[in-house]
Amino acid sequence: MQSQVVFGHVGNSAALFPMQAAGLEVAAIPTVVFSNTPDYPTLRGRALPPEFFSDLLQGARERGLPERAEFILTGYIGSLDVAEMVADFVAEAKAANPRLRYLCDPVMGDDAPGLYVPEAIADVMRDRLLPMADLATPNPFELSWLTGHEIATLADLRAARAELHIAPGADLIATGCRLADTAPGRIETVLLGPEGISRHPTDHLPIALPGTGDLFAGLIVAGLGRGLALTDAVENAQALTSRALCHAKALGAGEVVLSDPGFRRALLTLGPGAGEDAATPRARPGQGR
Repeated sequence: MQSQVVFGHVGNSAALFPMQAAGLEVAAIPTVVFSNTPDYPTLRGRALPPEFFSDLLQGARERGLPERAEFILTGYIGSLDVAEMVADFVAEAKAANPRLRYLCDPVMGDDAPGLYVPEAIADVMRDRLLPMADLATPNPFELSWLTGHEIATLADLRAARAELHIAPGADLIATGCRLADTAPGRIETVLLGPEGISRHPTDHLPIALPGTGDLFAGLIVAGLGRGLALTDAVENAQALTSRALCHAKALGAGEVVLSDPGFRRALLTLGPGAGEDAATPRARPGQGR
């Protein structure tokens, strides 16, 4: 449940394809439908009217999706009414289906633009959605806004996880981290969960494209859905996100591009024991997000 665009790849338009290519059956419910990202001179479309969005959720209930699903992923939400309905639906689904894993990507802002959703929507993410999350993928700006603390060190991340009030058994996947001790030229995903902390550095690419975080979250679900351990799903997602960004740069594109043959081939073979993958020469066995 997140945004959808006619042109380009953000929200469901970034996450849907990799999940489907990896072999997952996906039900995509848009929270907004836009012609493109806001980076262009014109923007058409709008947030779904509350009654329309509610009707789509009712259709999902009638098909038994809350009881059947293994994962729910939420991202960008464009109106307060829809945010409240998303929270109600996630709570209902988790109550009906104890094995359901909920990934909350609190898409709220980033360093350059700052907060780009109304504070009331950000409050719903903090107060209702994140406490239900089994996995959460905020970036440092979002973590800082949600907790009121700067994110500069590993200790800051530990404190932020406690401030978020996510469940004790949940995993915080802090994305795009450049901490005080991060190596030059690198960027990290830091995983903080009940089993401890793991750090996953990768090359810091000088490429900033809309949809990168949405693609990353979708690839995590793809990896988990194909049976990867969380740490492997995170590293696989980093490798494939980097590949998509490099392909976009090579094409001179202003959007994430998902058409690279190696990227698609990696998704088709995603899963434990799939062997050395084409995602990157440094990929470990079993990696394909």
